[in-house]
Amino acid sequence: MTAAIIIGGIILLVIILVAAIYNSLVTLRNRYKNSFSQIDVQLKRRYDLIPNLVETAKGYMKHERETLEAVINARNSALSASQKASGNPGDPAAMKDLASAETLLTGTLGRLFALAENYPDLKANQNMLQLQEELTSTENRVSFARQAFNDSVTAYNIACEKFPHTIIAGMFNFSQAQLLESTEAPEERKAPKVSF
Repeated sequence: MTAAIIIGGIILLVIILVAAIYNSLVTLRNRYKNSFSQIDVQLKRRYDLIPNLVETAKGYMKHERETLEAVINARNSALSASQKASGNPGDPAAMKDLASAETLLTGTLGRLFALAENYPDLKANQNMLQLQEELTSTENRVSFARQAFNDSVTAYNIACEKFPHTIIAGMFNFSQAQLLESTEAPEERKAPKVSF
């Protein structure tokens, strides 16, 4: 009888431990998903600003059609990658695609701003200046949200690797999440210049 009580107590403790670890992993996974939703909000804001920026520039940069189209195409690719990543934040393929699309978008915006330097009337346009300011502010928000996401993913990944969490993570298919990292070479990791 006492042996049955001891064995029952041990089983109950194991069940409680498994439930506690499972719940902590669920909490950490939901935190990184929430952190990604903050990135997603800022990226959507950025994607909404870009067509306005291009429309404003279009009136002044009539001979730069190829650059303007490249910006819109990069924006559309980044938007598509963002929507895919929103469906499964932390998925390695989705995060890699998003990082690549964002790198391309940042590069094309950089080219647009470099070309805009050749158009003094565009540089002085109030609408363009306001869009620049909003884009700069959004870029900063994206950076902060990316850092928060990567911190959440790191905490989740560490928990998945710790013992005995790793056993529970394996049993219940808690896979490692992917950080949202830049795909640029270190020397290319500069914020796009948006000053006119």
